[in-house]
Amino acid sequence: TNITVTALTASFILYTRSAGVVYFALGSTACMFSVKLVKRLIRQERPVTQRSEKKRKKSYGMPSTHSASIAFYATFIPLACIYLPIHNTLPQSWFIRVIPPLIVWPWATLIALSRILLGHHTVPQVAVGWAYGVTFAFFWFYMWTGCGMNKVGNEAEQMWNSYLELWR
Repeated sequence: TNITVTALTASFILYTRSAGVVYFALGSTACMFSVKLVKRLIRQERPVTQRSEKKRKKSYGMPSTHSASIAFYATFIPLACIYLPIHNTLPQSWFIRVIPPLIVWPWATLIALSRILLGHHTVPQVAVGWAYGVTFAFFWFYMWTGCGMNKVGNEAEQMWNSYLELWR
């Protein structure tokens, strides 16, 4: 899961060269590291199941890092599709606003449920992780739209594009 999500995000950054997508990726990373810190503070063990006895992870289970990270994606992406302008490297069409949420919601839900079904986490661990990721995404989105980070990002993107033009 981690490799797939990271590769897709990196590919999208390289394709769009969008400051907003870089900001999103930084938010996802910040969510992951901060939830790992919370996990170390809470120190709740993972569940013991027949399936997980042999391969039981040594890290703590509360809250689920996978659930928090994927909930960040499942929240931030629809917010961006609804409220942000479509980046100029993407087709200016309604499907750019509709298709990503239709893909990310079921995908994120399946990942979160798999954490329980595989015996890596309890339902409360996944639920708290999910709530953490949703909350973090709303906060991160507000920082972009309500606190001026989008202006800084747009200026950085323009500077980067000007730099790239020098090399063409």
